[in-house]
Amino acid sequence: MGNWLVNHWFSVFFLVAWIGLNVFLFVNTFLKYEKSDEYFYTREILGVTLAVARASARCLNFNSMLILVPVCRNLLSFLRGTCSFCNRTLRKPLDHNLTFHKLVAYMICTFTAIHIIAHLFNFERYSRSQQATGVSLSSILSNLSHIKKDEDSWLNPIWSPNMTVMHVTFTSIAGLTGVIGTIALILMVTSAMEFIRRNYFELFWIAHHLFIIYFLCLALHGISGIVRGQTKESMDESPPHKCALSFEKWGHHDSGCRHPRFKGNPPESWKWILAPLILYFFERILQLFRSQQRVVITKVVMHPSKVLELQMMKQGFRMEVGQYILVKCPSISHLEWHPFTLTSAPEEDFFSIHIRAAGDWTETLIRAFEQQHSPVPRIKVDGPFGTVSEDVFQYEVAVLVGAGIGVTPFASILKSIWYKFQCADQNLKTEKIYFYWICRETGAFAWFNDLLISLEREMEELGKVGFLNYRLFLTGWDSNIAGHAALNFDKATDILTGLKQKTYFGRPKWDNEFSAIATAHPKSVVGVFLCGPTTLAKNLSKCCHRYSSMDPRKVQFYFNKENF
Repeated sequence: MGNWLVNHWFSVFFLVAWIGLNVFLFVNTFLKYEKSDEYFYTREILGVTLAVARASARCLNFNSMLILVPVCRNLLSFLRGTCSFCNRTLRKPLDHNLTFHKLVAYMICTFTAIHIIAHLFNFERYSRSQQATGVSLSSILSNLSHIKKDEDSWLNPIWSPNMTVMHVTFTSIAGLTGVIGTIALILMVTSAMEFIRRNYFELFWIAHHLFIIYFLCLALHGISGIVRGQTKESMDESPPHKCALSFEKWGHHDSGCRHPRFKGNPPESWKWILAPLILYFFERILQLFRSQQRVVITKVVMHPSKVLELQMMKQGFRMEVGQYILVKCPSISHLEWHPFTLTSAPEEDFFSIHIRAAGDWTETLIRAFEQQHSPVPRIKVDGPFGTVSEDVFQYEVAVLVGAGIGVTPFASILKSIWYKFQCADQNLKTEKIYFYWICRETGAFAWFNDLLISLEREMEELGKVGFLNYRLFLTGWDSNIAGHAALNFDKATDILTGLKQKTYFGRPKWDNEFSAIATAHPKSVVGVFLCGPTTLAKNLSKCCHRYSSMDPRKVQFYFNKENF
């Protein structure tokens, strides 16, 4: 736990600060509406749920202000570049942008639920005070507009006993925007579930763009000023604490108390969300500009296991290792952009991606490129955008773990290493790389066989055989494959891949691997990079904590996971 805090202290501080701001805003707003004389009469009708509704609304505005920032890719790439010379701990929050985006979404849902429940109580109390038959302060307050014949004097939005809560909900701006905004929020959250996002990405993508309706409803929600407080002039004329005791004599010359006058709160939500909306608007403008730039597809390769490789060129395109791009194919969809990790190296004069069939959009794209007699589909590209893998050369020792198509960011890294050795780059800080590739089927290994063979040959020629230690693991195998491999085990190259390194059957024993690395590099800083499933991420993260030394001068493992 101590090592984890040392490695993630800034992320923890950032999270605690965010939670602290939520608590502060809630308590501060709650006390304002619970104690302020301005809302003395409003509390007489609504009670404590007035303060609860307003406090949750303030926190809702605050988190709605934050929700778009973690998905502004250009901003994050700029910050990552600006912080490239910062301590790696200070850059950690940038690697968890999507996690923070989800946490903010959960907080929005929580405060939305609190806000709705509080207002359900509020409208029930509004209705009850309007229908009260006896003479009471709340009933007098509810009928002020009838007593004074002044539409600006009302406090209760339910103007008559015949008006129902349902009627007010669906005929007022606050009610309609609240209902529509809540429905949009529910659709966005439910469509973002892992199962839907993985198997029905198009549904997730379309539903998530309901954020436009959500923000529009949020901006308009408070425009009618249903929650009202006593005007300052009215409080000076008729102090509420004094005049509430003689409400039956309001308006009489001998009472000294006039009927109170009220005004609605001006809308606030737009002030919170305007800046992030402008920022997001410029993100989209930049995306539109870059997507108009011509992309030339120079080479198309169909690999085994239904994996499509596209090599492309684009004027002014510059990349770093481990970065990703957004790809759109207008002939499939004019709206959808899909992220793909770049598999080329910065030293190459083209950029490439590998696309595995995993959903309707990718399957349609692969079929379009398989049709040899048809024109090549037009591709639009936005990016590149930074990821945690950019930091790989900042570590003395790097452990790269790819699962299936998750090998793509490490292909870029390994290619770049090959080029660095070719030109004898003296600035390469990394002294050792451990590469683990875990696949379900043998055909998947063919994707980057040529690259690994070239690296083997290059390391031998330069006398750096020990620089790259790679292991390939096959998880989907049967007795025939295992038997065939066993019979040919004595051959110089692996029967499945053609590489000198033999293929392992099953999954890595991570405790053994980390123990061996810690022993081999007792005083090194080791960066562990994963592009793979959450289950594997949890295992590697635990191993990083377990095998990091309590002594900061000895071996330290830093876990990094690809997120986009």
